Order: sequence, then structure tokens, then C-alpha cells
Amino acid sequence: MGARYYPIILERTEDGLSASFPDLPGCVTFGESSEAVLANAEAALALHLAGMVEDGDPIPEPSRLEDVARDPEVEEAGRLLVRADLPGKAIRINITMDEGLLAAIDAEAKRRETSRSGFLAAAARRELIQQAGR
Repeated sequence: MGARYYPIILERTEDGLSASFPDLPGCVTFGESSEAVLANAEAALALHLAGMVEDGDPIPEPSRLEDVARDPEVEEAGRLLVRADLPGKAIRINITMDEGLLAAIDAEAKRRETSRSGFLAAAARRELIQQAGR
């Protein structure tokens, strides 16, 4: 799993700070403080990249912070780099779980049109990101 550092543009809002990733349109987040927006940016970036991998989309190389053009309509509060650990190759594992839970997982995975592995990986990612944000 390789690490990359993506630039974010911080913008002050009435309630705190918003952050956007110039290299990843649609990947935005918010926080009431600089610490909160940075933690949320790490979580948003991880989820966004994981979604791109699951969808088979190519992961763009991050821009250099100094190469990101300034938008004259945006009053920047700052610029930062956010670390992302890129998902590695899939590894087969063997786990044991209650058959009722497994049936419920399979039913939900089917409803979401994903695989059991995809469902479990997404659930694990959400849990890890939620725990990191606490």
C-alpha cells in the first residue's frame, strides 16, 4: 500500500472550515475547527479513493501544492497536504462468523449489488474511519 499526499484548499465558513480536493472533484468536507476539518479530510479522502478503486476508476496523481491554481472567487483560509494510503491488492482470507449474520450480510450485499467481500470491506473501512475521527 503506497502513500500519497493530496492538496486541500481550506475556506472559512460561518460555522468553521470547508475543505476541497482540487485533484478529486466532489471530494469535500467540513469541520468546526482546523483539527476537525483535517481529520474529516483524511476520512473523506480515504472513502473517496476506496470508492474509486471499487468502481475501477483510475487514481489521479496528486498535484504539487504550489502548482494548484488559485481561484479568484475563493477566499482561501489555507492549503494543506493530506496523506492517503492507497488500497493495496486484494488478499484472500478465511474467517468464521455466525451463519445468521452471514445470511444478513449476503442479503444486504445483494441488495446493494456488491459482493460479500465488497460489503465487508466497506463496512470495515467505515468503522475504522469513524474510530479515527473520535
